[in-house]
Formats: sequence, structure tokens, C-alpha cells
Amino acid sequence: MTEGSAVTGTGGAGETGGTDGTTGAGETRRVRVVLVDDHRMFRTGVQAEIGETARTGVEVVGEAADVDQAVTVITATRPEVVLLDVHLPGGGGVEVLRRCAPLMAAAENPVRFLALSVSDAAEDVIGVIRGGARGYVTKTITGTDLVDSVFRVQDGDAVFSPRLAGFVLDAFASTDAPPVDEDLDRLTQREREVLRLIARGYAYKEIAKQLFISVKTVESHVSAVLRKLQLSNRHELTRWATARRLV
Repeated sequence: MTEGSAVTGTGGAGETGGTDGTTGAGETRRVRVVLVDDHRMFRTGVQAEIGETARTGVEVVGEAADVDQAVTVITATRPEVVLLDVHLPGGGGVEVLRRCAPLMAAAENPVRFLALSVSDAAEDVIGVIRGGARGYVTKTITGTDLVDSVFRVQDGDAVFSPRLAGFVLDAFASTDAPPVDEDLDRLTQREREVLRLIARGYAYKEIAKQLFISVKTVESHVSAVLRKLQLSNRHELTRWATARRLV
């Protein structure tokens, strides 16, 4: 986990207890969590950061790397909160939410979802919130803030990294559907992630580290993006992304 950002929501840390897993009355709180992310190293990092139950109150009861695994593990363990990546093999986080809809709607002990993703794209945020997630935080969040967010989602609060809340407010305040960008639709979710990072000036090695992929894979994605968008170099790509407010 890297340097974090503040997290906004409808409740405060004082209502849900601190990150040592205790309430204001000194009682120990517990929350059962499933981690869903296709990068094993990232899951390991999150587990190490928040999964020390005696300290944080968070008990990681399962992990999954794709949509089918996620649905199986969530159904079997019935956690209070699922930390859900947006981009997953098998249909993405939205597909997990669709298939787990009955668990979210349960009258007793509903399963709640908090998206945890490298992406801060408006369409990703809005997609999972429409699918039923209670919040969305990016992977720059600190372990302390993530633990706080998990407890707040368990309590039914909505939690977002600071600027992402605006996407949701704008989307649900508008009665007009967002326009379809046919050029952007040609790109896969991973290609969109690489596109945004390239446009922000990241070097290939930095992108590889951020996305937990190899430099060669980054190069392949960049080549595919340039080909699909009929662009010649990363400078044209940056102008293209900036014009569409993707940066």
C-alpha cells in the first residue's frame, strides 16, 4: 500500500470504532472480509496490511482472482464486506455484483461490497455503484483508512476516495445517459488503464509496477492502444486522452 488519501462517507470513524478493532466502549469489533483481485501480490499486500485481526478487527476469510472464484468464495463464506477489484477475468467486478445480488439484498446479514481499484475512471466508479457497491476507493489508500472504510461499509455507510464521490453525484443527478465513445469502447479495460497512466506521464517501468505486470506487457498494451486509436506515438495519445478528460 502507498501513501493514502482521505476517505469520505456518511459516517465518522468515531461511530464505527478505530482501526484497532475497538468501539468507543472498548468492545472488540470484528468484520469478516473477502479479497477479490486478480493480482496475488496485491492480495498478499492487503492481507498483510489489514488482516492482523487482533490489531485491526479485520478477519480475511477468503480470496479470489476471477469472477467465478469470487462468486464461489463469497457464497460459501458470506462475509460482511467484500473488497472488490473492478477489472477481473470473467466479466469484471460488475459481473460479481450481478451474480451476488441476492446476497446483497438479504434481509439479515447482507454482503456489502467496497470497490478497491487502481482505476479512478468515472465509468468504472459509476458502473460498480450502479451494480450495488457501497463505495469505491483507489489503491493509493493507506491501510489505516482502508480498515476504517471496511467498518463503515459494514455499517451501511457509503465511502469514496475524495474526488470519486463527485463522479457519483454527477451521474445520479443527471437524467441523461453518458454519450458513447466508440473509440474508447474499442479498448479493453486493461488498455484503458495503461492509456491513462501513459497520458499522465508514467514511464513503462512505473506502469508495470503500478499494474503488477511486466514492462513487455505494458509495451504490448501501448502498441495495441496506438493501433486501435490510429495514433502514432505517446504524445498524440496524451493529447487524445486529455481532450476526452480521461487524465
